[in-house]
Amino acid sequence: MAGHRQSKKRRYVTWAVAGAAVVAGAGIAAQTSMATTTWPAQKTFTGRAFDTCTAPSLSAMKAWHTGYYGAAAVYVGGKNRGCAQPNLTASWVKSVNSLGWKLIPIYVGAQPPCQTGSNPEKLTASTAVSLGATDAKDAVAKASALGMKTGSPVYLDMEPYDIKNKACNDAVLAYVRSFMKTLRAKTYRGGYYGFSSSSAKAIATASDKTDLPGNLWYALWDKQYTTTTDWPWGTGQFTDHSRGHQYMVNSKESRGGVTLTVDRDAWDAPVAIVG
Repeated sequence: MAGHRQSKKRRYVTWAVAGAAVVAGAGIAAQTSMATTTWPAQKTFTGRAFDTCTAPSLSAMKAWHTGYYGAAAVYVGGKNRGCAQPNLTASWVKSVNSLGWKLIPIYVGAQPPCQTGSNPEKLTASTAVSLGATDAKDAVAKASALGMKTGSPVYLDMEPYDIKNKACNDAVLAYVRSFMKTLRAKTYRGGYYGFSSSSAKAIATASDKTDLPGNLWYALWDKQYTTTTDWPWGTGQFTDHSRGHQYMVNSKESRGGVTLTVDRDAWDAPVAIVG
């Protein structure tokens, strides 16, 4: 999703360092700190989804509701969110939900200290835990204000970084754990967007799974509409409706007479609970 989470320039610099709806209780087993809370049933979507920098207008969403895509990812907040969101309001969420769309909330949180380029918010080893908690509280507030209820997921966006840099990677994981733990304390499900070669790999291959996200959305631009055949890690990881796959970016498409440039996703994971 070039330019959607960060400016195009910022993302290109960053890359250089990295080398049908059902209700279910899926994804919970991979998430810690949930057992003592009564959770709303997970709302899962399995099918085609898209994400784009700015949430489209309501009229565009109506035109695009042709049956090809069933879910859309929206950027609910974060200091590193790359685009203004004039359409993204509680009224818009309610309206597109009534049309039948499922929504995927993304939060563009603090970025790694070793990541090349400037970001409005970067974490450090000393601020990772406190910043993770603060950002998670903000993510919950933003999602809730849009009408996304408890039990909804929030997908934390982490752009590529050098995961071989141990100090940097340790700081990122501390931030992620704090973010996810705080989300779950507020009864929101933990999700994570990252790149299969770096930021997502750091989560999938971490030896200590404590407080890591239970749902993983991996960017692997192989143009393969699947969450299974190109899954880069162990087949037993993130099973039972806990995966999303961003498989194609910058796809200019016309549907219902409206043209948008979107990224394509294969989805089999939680979506927002609305209404």
